[in-house]
Amino acid sequence: MSSPALESHPRCERARVLREIAWAFFRLGATAFGGPAAHIAMMEDELVRRRGWLDREKFLDLLAVTNLIPGPNSTEMAIHVGYLRAGPVGLLLAGLSFILPAFFIVLSLAWMYERWGALPEAGAFLYGVKPVVIAVVLQALVSLGRAALKTKALAGLTAAAAAANLLGAGELAVLFAAGVVSAVLHGVPARNGLLPWAWPLVGLGVPTSAAASLPVTLPSLFLFFVKVGSVLFGSGYVLLAFVRADLVERWQWMTEAELLDAIAMTQMTPGPVFTAATFIGYVLAGGAGALVATLGIFLPAFFFVAASGPLVHRIRRSPAAGAFLDGIVAASLAIMGVVTLELARAALVDLPAFTIAGASAFLLLVFRPSSPWLVLGGAAAGLLLHVIRAQ
Repeated sequence: MSSPALESHPRCERARVLREIAWAFFRLGATAFGGPAAHIAMMEDELVRRRGWLDREKFLDLLAVTNLIPGPNSTEMAIHVGYLRAGPVGLLLAGLSFILPAFFIVLSLAWMYERWGALPEAGAFLYGVKPVVIAVVLQALVSLGRAALKTKALAGLTAAAAAANLLGAGELAVLFAAGVVSAVLHGVPARNGLLPWAWPLVGLGVPTSAAASLPVTLPSLFLFFVKVGSVLFGSGYVLLAFVRADLVERWQWMTEAELLDAIAMTQMTPGPVFTAATFIGYVLAGGAGALVATLGIFLPAFFFVAASGPLVHRIRRSPAAGAFLDGIVAASLAIMGVVTLELARAALVDLPAFTIAGASAFLLLVFRPSSPWLVLGGAAAGLLLHVIRAQ
């Protein structure tokens, strides 16, 4: 993947570009509620439509690659765009700027949790935010779908991938199958350069076994979360299932209730769902534990993006790999749509919630406001409704 050489710009221009990257991703990290699908939708709105840092085709290619490597998808998208915009410095700055707001918010809530033994109430806040997230994601799906689904075959492949995911097929299996089918539909035999691109990526998803017994120390905590960040695909609920076997059952480092609270914490805060590691680290080893757990789970993402980013251009130049990537893009949009359906079931619970979602969709179509401001508006609406109902 090509990236601008910041050294070739005047110093003031380099500083301006880096400030833009830091501010854009910090603001997204502080307002991006709703999980990876919503985060990516907000990035498309802010970085493609409003700022024009990259076009939709490039954005979709990066989305496809992030779905094929382990780790938090939305964080990896931020890192990819940062690298594309400003090279290695941009890679680090974009990733850190996106992660840090959630880290500090979750750290504060974990401190309150340890002190008072319960999560703060946030139902009214989330009541207004969730319908806005649905509208933002739907808008992104429409715009990305127009750019990606250039043929009836790709549109049909998207529908098939969505159906398979709804019926319980795993995300990685759906992505890989869609890539293979797309390549075959393009007349590319599997032996003609397709599998060498695909199989190493699938191999990354194979989990490793953990030691039978391990004391809670900062190094063991760090290494555990490095392993998780290196092999985990999917959402925060997959994270819950993945870490439960070790943290609760095998090592008994924490209780089932504490682990569920860690996942719930990330549902009521913006930014990456993987900041559940921040909460877990704090519960197990205080502030130092929160820091090393967060570093451990996110560190692999920076390495995976640095390794996979330069391959995107090469993939597009290869007919076999390019056709495979088209299928991955189609399946990625399908999975994003399924997640949106699940979010909608939980968010649109009554007429006021539908009204907030409809008003957000209208504003996006007519006035095109920045999505973080819409999210804040939804939060204000939810709190206002809560006050009115309480009277």
